[in-house]
Amino acid sequence: MTTAGSRIVLHVDMDSFFASIEVLRNPSLAGRPVIVGADPKGGGGRGVVSTCSYEARHYGVHSGMPISRAYDLCPHGVYLPVDRSLYLQVSESIMAILSRHSRLFEQVSIDEAYLDLSNTGDFTTAGSIAASIKQEIREETGLTCSVGVAPGKTVAKIASDYCKPDGLMVVRPEEVKAFLAPLPVEKIPGIGRRNGEELRRMGILTIGDLARRDIQEIVAHLGRPGIRVYHLATGIDGAEVQCREGRKSISRERTFDMDISDPSVIAETLAGLTESVAETLRTAGLRCRTITVKVRYSGFQTYTRSRTLERFTADPGVIQRAVSELIQPFLNGTDVRLLGIRISNLEGGRTRQASIEEFCA
Repeated sequence: MTTAGSRIVLHVDMDSFFASIEVLRNPSLAGRPVIVGADPKGGGGRGVVSTCSYEARHYGVHSGMPISRAYDLCPHGVYLPVDRSLYLQVSESIMAILSRHSRLFEQVSIDEAYLDLSNTGDFTTAGSIAASIKQEIREETGLTCSVGVAPGKTVAKIASDYCKPDGLMVVRPEEVKAFLAPLPVEKIPGIGRRNGEELRRMGILTIGDLARRDIQEIVAHLGRPGIRVYHLATGIDGAEVQCREGRKSISRERTFDMDISDPSVIAETLAGLTESVAETLRTAGLRCRTITVKVRYSGFQTYTRSRTLERFTADPGVIQRAVSELIQPFLNGTDVRLLGIRISNLEGGRTRQASIEEFCA
């Protein structure tokens, strides 16, 4: 089993993701309690809250809450439907940023991912990379995230939650037990309501309380899950960051500081993005068949257009010509916020799985 200190793991969690995107799309919502989810129908609606802004949380609203209860707590809130297509598009941009920083990248939800930064060698360097990631996400999407860095996935996740919103927390191996000890035992992932109640009956209120008990006592009350819970409480976490197979692509994006419509600037930007993906393709010894361009206009409307070639290629010229043809319908004078290129349907020279894993997104 892997113990604290042998790995450096980074956990990124976007801040009130859906609600933040809605505020970005409509800045007049800034500072207001925004609740994304089912239609409250004046308090008689069914369904739940998907997410909400921090202003809404001040009224006791939280994700997963029945929408009728949210309306009771915050009738003056701004209630919006889920625009999953938009959220997925923004998520894709964020995950593309994250995958640039580690070949071991694991997306676990639409707004959450782990990176293994063990190859950086130390937590100071990993913390600097985490700060860079936060800045890149803010600059390229306008959104904030919270980041935890720790020797294992569980502590990294707890740390990112601890420093919300827009925070960064580094927990070094020697700090793990002291960091965990005062936290409520329910902060350990996997401790549900039932186990939480059982632990409270045992007088275990904090993670430190749990770590000081005998493992056999915990297992006697919780069964086999008690082994994992106890190990996590004592800083032992064997879970590894795993790149998900089947998502094999290389992507690059550019978000402009100011919206642009100049065709020459668009062409120059796409040329640079194409050169970057082609170099990555060459370095990995891979070839591609499918090429996709993405355009996001100033109003956040996002469009993609793809082409699958007759044969695999790693020729930058072939990729560039396809990109130039795919972008033409979007050159209509509308202001552009973001441009992106993705190449997929990969095969390859170096066929060992590890080389492909470097570029899963």
